[in-house]
Amino acid sequence: MSKRIVKTYPYQDESGTLLFEVVRYENPKDFRQRRPDGKGGWIWNLDGVRRVPYCLPELLKAAMQDWVLIVEGEKDTDRLSGLGFTATCCPMGAGKWREEYNEHFRGRLVAIVPDNDQAGKKHAEQVANSLHGVAGEIRIVEMPNLPPKGDVSDWLNDEGTKAELIRLTDEAKPFVPSIDAAEADETIDVSQFEPMTIAALSEILGLTIKADETNKALVFLCQLSAYTASSQFNISFNAPSSTGKSFIPLEIAKLFPMRDVERIGYCSPTAFFHDVGTWDEKTKTIVVDLSRKILIFLDQPHTLLLQHLRPLLSHDQPEIAIKITDKSQKYGLKTKKVLLKGFPSVVFCTAGLQVDEQESTRFLLLSPETSQEKIREAVLGKIGRESDGEAYQRWLERQPGRQLLMNRIKAIKQEHIDDVRIPRQERIIERVFANDRILKPRETRDIGRVISIIKALALLNCWYKQRDGTIIEADENDIEAGFELWDSIAESQTLGLPPYLYNLYCEVVVPAFEEKNAGLSRLDITTKHRLTYGRFLSDRQLAREILPMMESAGLIVQEPDPTDRRRLLVYPTTVAHISPDQEPDFQAENEDCP
Repeated sequence: MSKRIVKTYPYQDESGTLLFEVVRYENPKDFRQRRPDGKGGWIWNLDGVRRVPYCLPELLKAAMQDWVLIVEGEKDTDRLSGLGFTATCCPMGAGKWREEYNEHFRGRLVAIVPDNDQAGKKHAEQVANSLHGVAGEIRIVEMPNLPPKGDVSDWLNDEGTKAELIRLTDEAKPFVPSIDAAEADETIDVSQFEPMTIAALSEILGLTIKADETNKALVFLCQLSAYTASSQFNISFNAPSSTGKSFIPLEIAKLFPMRDVERIGYCSPTAFFHDVGTWDEKTKTIVVDLSRKILIFLDQPHTLLLQHLRPLLSHDQPEIAIKITDKSQKYGLKTKKVLLKGFPSVVFCTAGLQVDEQESTRFLLLSPETSQEKIREAVLGKIGRESDGEAYQRWLERQPGRQLLMNRIKAIKQEHIDDVRIPRQERIIERVFANDRILKPRETRDIGRVISIIKALALLNCWYKQRDGTIIEADENDIEAGFELWDSIAESQTLGLPPYLYNLYCEVVVPAFEEKNAGLSRLDITTKHRLTYGRFLSDRQLAREILPMMESAGLIVQEPDPTDRRRLLVYPTTVAHISPDQEPDFQAENEDCP
C-alpha cells in the first residue's frame, strides 16, 4: 500500500477484546477501518462487527460522578486521556453517532467538546439530542480563542490547560433540546398513516419476532400505552431461561425513541432512584419522573423496589413521596426523599414462575411460545443477525413498513393524548355478560386490563378517532379487537397463572393422567414433560414453583400415595377420576384446555 500508516486506534468491547481498528495515514483526513480476520491478518471492512465508542473499557470503569468528554476523533481522545480525563469518540467522527452507543452513557455526566466549525457544532447538537433523557446531564463546551476548524488538541497546544478545561466544563450550561423531547427535526406528516389492524401490526413486528402473535401485539400496545397520561398497562413475562422472554420486549423497544425506554437489570431501590431520578437542590428531593416512559426490567427487581413502585403500577396517585436511606461515608445512614411522578408502562422479564398475588393483580401474565416451529424460526433469525450483523441491519432499515411504524410512534407521541374515552360501554357489557356465564372474582380486575388494551388500540389509530382536545374516543372496532386479544390469554389470566404453566398443565399433566389413569408422581410429570417439549424439567422447580401454583389455581390436588405416604401424587381437577373398568371419557370435563 503506497500510503504510510502513522497511527492505529484499537476499538475494544467491554471486556477489552479487540473488535476493529481505525487506521490513520500521513494525511490526517485520510483514514480507514479494518477488522481482524482471525488468521493474524486484517480485512478492510467492518461487516458483521459490532460498533462501539473508542476507549469503551476505560469509559465503563470511570466513576458516575466524573465527566465523560466526547470529542470528534481518536487523537483528541488520547490527548485528553493522557491528562487524566475520561474521554471517548465514535468511529469515523461525531457525524456517525449511533443510538446504540447511548446505553454506555446512561446516567453519566456528558460534556461534548466540538471542533470550531459548523459541522462540529451541528454534530454536537445531534449527539446531545440523541443522549437527551439517557445521560444524567449533558453540556456542550465552547473553548475560547479557538481558530476556525480548530479542535481541543489545538486549544491545548495554544496554552490551554487541564484546569481551564475543567472550569469551562463546570461553567457550561446544561443542554436544552432544540425541540420538545428532541425526537424529530420536523413535524411528521400524519397523512402517510393509514388505519392499522392487529394483523398489519403483527406482520411488521414479524420481521424480527417470529410467531408469538398475541405476545408481540400485547407488548407493543403496552409500550405504546406509555404515551397517555394514565391509560398505561403492565406486562410480566414469566418463563424458564432461554425461551425468549426478554427478546420480545427489547426488540419491540427498538421501535420507540431510545430516551423513552429504560432497560434495567437487577438493581437496588437506591440505585434505581439515583440512576433514573434527578436531584432537585431547591427541595432537596430526588425527582423520578416516569411520565410517558417505558420500563423494561430484565430481571425480577429488588423486593423493596417493587414495593415502592406498586402504587404507580396500580395508578393510585400521580405523585407519591417515599423515603430511602443512603450510606454516607461521612454520616453513616442518611434519609433521602424521593418524589415519584407519573405512570410508566412496565414490562418484567423473569425466569421465576411463582407470581406474588400483589403482582398478579397489576400485570398481564405472558409467556413466549415454545413450539418447535417457533424455535426453528428463532434459530434461523439468529443466524441471520449474528452471521452478518451489518448486512442484517441494512436490510432491516430498508423495510418501509418498519420505518413507517417508527414514524407512526413518534407522531402518536407528538399528539400528546391524555386519555381515551369509551362511549359504547354497552358493547363491553354485552361481551362480559355473554351467555349468562358464571363470573369469577378476579374479573373485576381483569376487565380493567381489557379496557386498557382497547384504549391502546384506539391510540394506534388516533387520527381516525373522534377527538375532544387531548382526549380521543375508542370505537367498536377497537372493542372487538381488544376482546379478541384478551380471549386468547383470558383463561390463564383468570387463573392467575403465566401461560407457560397453564399450557404445561394442559399439555403435560392432563395427558399424563389420562395415559396412566392414576395419580401422578413427580417423575411421571418430568418424564412426560421431556417427551412433550424435548427438554428437562428440574424436580426442584416442579415441586417448589409449578405444582404449588397449579394447586393454588385449583387445577390440581396433591394427595398422599396409598403405597408410600411420604410422597404426594398429583390429580388434575378438570378430568374425571376413573377406574380401569370404566369407559374413559375426558372430553366434557377438559374443554378449557387447548
